[in-house]
Amino acid sequence: MNTWLSMLAAVTPVASGWTAHTLWLRRRLNVARRDPLTGLRTREAFTRRATALLRDPRAVVVLADVDRFKQINDTFGHAAGDALLKATADRLAHHVGRSGVAGRLGGDEFAAVLIDDHGTAGDLLSVLHGVLARPIDGQDPAVHTTVSLGWVRAADFPGEDLSALLRQADEAMYAAKQARAGARRAGLGRLFATVTGRRAGRAGARADAPVVGVAA
Repeated sequence: MNTWLSMLAAVTPVASGWTAHTLWLRRRLNVARRDPLTGLRTREAFTRRATALLRDPRAVVVLADVDRFKQINDTFGHAAGDALLKATADRLAHHVGRSGVAGRLGGDEFAAVLIDDHGTAGDLLSVLHGVLARPIDGQDPAVHTTVSLGWVRAADFPGEDLSALLRQADEAMYAAKQARAGARRAGLGRLFATVTGRRAGRAGARADAPVVGVAA
């Protein structure tokens, strides 16, 4: 009995130390997967969760881009710009809910996948567009802008992966921005030409690739 107690006493500190180390690693990994400014998932972490959600036929992919962000930064300073991004992220995450996921792709561009339980994604995103345009608490009321939204139902493009659906949403978002329409669904009306599915000048576009269009 004394031998077993001695062995247990020797092993316990090692096990405790390993448990603490494992928890520390998990915390570090979770921090690495979060954008330090907004708290949203980074591109890699978002992609992982969003890809899993796309197995649900009710999934909707959303791309959001802050309008006039550079003007806000230049006029009110980077602190105001950061506050605008943080508020946008918080509001987007709230509307996506626990069943979905939101991420910051970089700069003033955000993406989300939500589960549309009742087929009302269009109404939800119309409301979200209004919410995103509200002034920020604690900031100069002038520090606000709109956010252009493009969205696509995964079920409308069967077999398309997350990257392809984001390209569709990107096209719709740009069309909404140009028309000042707030939100637009991919596949409705003539959209803008793309280069490898990304508009010229945006990340992922190649100058040597053929130009293709997206139509309803």
